[in-house]
Amino acid sequence: MLQKLIMKTLSSYKGKILRRHIAIWLVVLSVGVCAGCAASGEAVSKDALVEADTEAVEMDASGIETEAWEETEAELETESVTEPDTTLETEEPAEISLVMVGDVLLHSRVEDCARLEDESYDFSPIFANTADQIKAADVAIVNQEVIIGGSELGVDGYPCFNAPYEIGDELAESGFDVICHGTNHALDRKKQGIVNCLNFWQENYPDIAVLGIYGSTEARDEIYVYEQNGIRIAILNYTYGTNGIALPDSMPYAVNLLEEKQVIADIEKAEELADFTIVCPHWGTEYLLETDYMQGEWTKLFVSHGVDLVIGTHPHVIEPIEWVQDEETGNDMLVYYSLGNFVNWTSGKGSGVANRMIGGMAEVTIGYQEDGSLGIT
Repeated sequence: MLQKLIMKTLSSYKGKILRRHIAIWLVVLSVGVCAGCAASGEAVSKDALVEADTEAVEMDASGIETEAWEETEAELETESVTEPDTTLETEEPAEISLVMVGDVLLHSRVEDCARLEDESYDFSPIFANTADQIKAADVAIVNQEVIIGGSELGVDGYPCFNAPYEIGDELAESGFDVICHGTNHALDRKKQGIVNCLNFWQENYPDIAVLGIYGSTEARDEIYVYEQNGIRIAILNYTYGTNGIALPDSMPYAVNLLEEKQVIADIEKAEELADFTIVCPHWGTEYLLETDYMQGEWTKLFVSHGVDLVIGTHPHVIEPIEWVQDEETGNDMLVYYSLGNFVNWTSGKGSGVANRMIGGMAEVTIGYQEDGSLGIT
């Protein structure tokens, strides 16, 4: 009874560190009880006191008889209250990192270098030095200049390109999330090239977004929106033309063209669906280091309708980067007019050829600014 009373008295304490103190208290209380008994006429000898001390000391290592301690320990565990964690967690700011590279232009010499003895292709060495940087981004975009129609349509370079499926495998392996196929070479293998390319991506990498070419009107009208950390980004891709090759009669939606009415409608829909709108236009004049009239006019249209970021391709050289602002709406828009070539070969000689061998990588962070608005940080 005495031990149970002590245990209940001490039930608010826990931890092995108190067990030795409990043992000492038991010894003292045992002596006190014995002394009380002597005072009431019960004879207690010194030998009895020593005996009581010895019994207390000979308890198990915890200083308490095993059975009593186990009972009390169970009570302590039942009654113990977990203290709340008051550690303050610092929230990471909501943002999205984005990278984009320019034209993957597979000239015959590039394909020859990637061809293996069994007639398959290995493009991994081409992307080896940039794969880590691409994978590190939340969103990685590439301009796949040539259609991926597969070897059955004949792998070829300039002027009517067609790439083997292995280039698509390598783009996926390197970490690209969005493939821009809206280029002037989209119809180099006509309708079948489009069909083969779309089937390849859908069957092998359904999670990768393919923009600029479509297999139906419904697919063309759907705006691609990437969402992360509560931020929604819409990405659109268009080309100025297809080298004079007409759209298939049965697939008038096959390639996204820079047609003003359609582009405005798409941007307006993107602005409703997303917080941030990006346009990737295939535009400009080949090998020109400055912008041309067409790029200037489209830039005005984009900024006036709320586009936040433009990343252009096609000229095969790096062109200027600048901020533009719409005077009427006050909208600010960052423009990369051309990223140049990311993968290519050239047989050209003379002045300006070296410019074709230098490519850029756009690297942008999208997040909330000090005034609470979403933009490029």
